[in-house]
Amino acid sequence: MVAVMGVVALATTALGATAATAAQQSTTTATSSAASAGGTFAVLADRASDVDSVVAQLRRAGATVVSVNRAIGLVTVTSRSAGFAAKARALKGVRAAATDGVVGHSPDAGRVKDRVVRERQTAAKTAAAVKAAKAAKAKGKGTAAAGPSDPLDSLLWGMDMINAPQAHARTLGDHRVKVGVMDTGVDGSHPDLAANFDHALSRNFTTDMSDIDGDVCEFAGCVDPADHDDNGHGTHVAGTMAAAMNGMGVSGVAPAVDIVNVRAGQDSGYFFLGATADALTYSGDVGLDVVNMSFYVDPWAYNCQGGAPEDSPEEAAEQDLIIATMSRALNYAHGKGVTLVAALGNNHEDKSVPRVDPSSPDYPGGTEHDRTIDNATCFDLPVEGPHVIGVSALGPSTRKADYSNYATDLRSGEIEVSAPGGWFRDGLGTQTYRTNGNLILSTAPLNVMQDEGQVDENGDITELGESLGTMKDCGVVDGREQCGYYQYLQGTSMASPHAAGVAALAVSAQGHKQGRGGFGLAPDKVRAILMNTATDHACPAGGTQSYVDVGRSAEFTATCVGGASFNGFYGAGIVNALRVVAKGKGNGP
Repeated sequence: MVAVMGVVALATTALGATAATAAQQSTTTATSSAASAGGTFAVLADRASDVDSVVAQLRRAGATVVSVNRAIGLVTVTSRSAGFAAKARALKGVRAAATDGVVGHSPDAGRVKDRVVRERQTAAKTAAAVKAAKAAKAKGKGTAAAGPSDPLDSLLWGMDMINAPQAHARTLGDHRVKVGVMDTGVDGSHPDLAANFDHALSRNFTTDMSDIDGDVCEFAGCVDPADHDDNGHGTHVAGTMAAAMNGMGVSGVAPAVDIVNVRAGQDSGYFFLGATADALTYSGDVGLDVVNMSFYVDPWAYNCQGGAPEDSPEEAAEQDLIIATMSRALNYAHGKGVTLVAALGNNHEDKSVPRVDPSSPDYPGGTEHDRTIDNATCFDLPVEGPHVIGVSALGPSTRKADYSNYATDLRSGEIEVSAPGGWFRDGLGTQTYRTNGNLILSTAPLNVMQDEGQVDENGDITELGESLGTMKDCGVVDGREQCGYYQYLQGTSMASPHAAGVAALAVSAQGHKQGRGGFGLAPDKVRAILMNTATDHACPAGGTQSYVDVGRSAEFTATCVGGASFNGFYGAGIVNALRVVAKGKGNGP
């Protein structure tokens, strides 16, 4: 993961033009631009209702207010005063205050994605790999027999695993259902996403940053449009959830629901506190039904109450702020009817007994130190936050992917369900071992594919793209021929949107009218449906899964605890699209 950050001036992350528009329609309001120099701080009021009093005190203390999220009482300010965070914490009505820093990054947008790509490229730079990729593309021209399908759907083994084709024979979802993609952005112009993309509701809460995002300011104010993605991760997630059934490319789990981009991630994959909190509260305010969160907290792999024993007082204060703010924002979204789904993480770790964390804080470079993690007081956010459905990742064989986190304390609520996430090393002893087909194929932005050298300036797939399995599919959409691009990725980031898509189908099939013309289903009900309809899957024989045979060290060896109906690898089971749309509200047929 490209690691960032302990201190980043919110001058670069204050609400830009696109996000400011969102703020005017929600409870978040920008009050001034950040100062050009000095420290930037986030201050959380004891209660959201206290925020005006806190703002007044902060101004009297000489701070410049940058933004106010009134839904949760979060204030962002700049100050030149030494020791300002400690002074802010002493103010009446303040719950927490610290230097503003990164809240998270997409698991596959930086370090982890690089690791996946490197592994694939090692095997891909051969004529055999290119031949296999072309054969896979040719295979994709077939159609699935269980229901309506798109040309590349036969390559979507993950959809088969969750019985999506059979579900599509009954319903493609309801356009009144809105799924939020809280990620690095969504390419709303992609021909497989455009029909479902909601331009009116989509928002970008970030501003490009020169120190981490590279080539910035492609657009006015360094704020990308709400239908743009310079990373690719968010577009991939969106396609798995809801790519349209339109006769080209792939179809998503719920191919007729609305896609809403609630972007909180930078181009580089980092997520900042203000943007993430604003995206969560906005999601609740505009009535999103499901939000997928394929990211985790940064600069701290775990945020610990009071810090880990090895952390400084200010580092501890920053973690306290992140825990309190994220918990409040997640509670707010849940209270507004949002079903929250998140990736369990790619650190091949037992979430119930975390290892020593050697990587945090991962910005600035050289500040990381070993940290002792107490599971009772340390949290991987957002997945270990309140009301969040945690999803582990499986390979085509249904085995837990080697990278996927898991849990051994089944009372902790760290895992709820499992879903296909891809596993490059699955299929040992078969022709599928270490092939791209073991990963998850989904939508990709043309600009990203060209930046990565997978597609040339003429729109043709390069040799590198061929070796990585990148695909191009063209068809007549909206009366004209259009071409879409598709790439293979793996991770719990890819598992989570499968589960979120099934959640969207649950709302579509079992939702009801709410309020003044609204439509939806209570998130606790969605959670229960998702877990009660999941396909049971027992632990591996003997309860232990070793990955030494596929070249992994003993550190990857995982212990599975629990029975077939619930265990630490699969949770309540593998999400099942057919069962959530089947007639009746029990466990399906």
